Amino acid sequence: MFAVVKTGGKQYRVAANDIIAVEKLDAEPGAVVELTDVLMVGNETAQTAGTPIVAGATVAAEVVKQARAKKVIIFKKKRRKDYRRTRGHKQHLTVLRITEILTDGKKPEKRAAAKLEAKPQAQTQAKPAAAKEPKADKPKAAAKKPAAKKPAAKKPAARKPAAKKSKE
Repeated sequence: MFAVVKTGGKQYRVAANDIIAVEKLDAEPGAVVELTDVLMVGNETAQTAGTPIVAGATVAAEVVKQARAKKVIIFKKKRRKDYRRTRGHKQHLTVLRITEILTDGKKPEKRAAAKLEAKPQAQTQAKPAAAKEPKADKPKAAAKKPAAKKPAAKKPAARKPAAKKSKE
């Protein structure tokens, strides 16, 4: 099964387990994102096109990471005017893994979100245990002695002026 989704002003043809890079979405890595602007849904035998979107169709995706695209160089020049400007731009992207394509108004499973919630709880349980341990008092470092001065380097000998040429 495949779907055509619209996000960030662009359209993407996706299927389950596809990885796509879209314009930046506000989501943490591991979060589940719903793409609701589904323009077309189908398989090898039958397709359904929306007017403009397919009613009740959503695409569930897991955020893999937040990234940036390759740098695009912008170069401006006006000939014979000594005018040149170079700029660069890196677009912010969100990398998504398509988990499932849903029709008939079904909601996506929150499997990835459940895994993400389990990790922070384990970390918070470990931190208070470490905080309860008394910290050993560390002896303060001894006062530093000022560094000994190095002898001044010898200055090179002064140059003698060159002898003047006599006119004969």
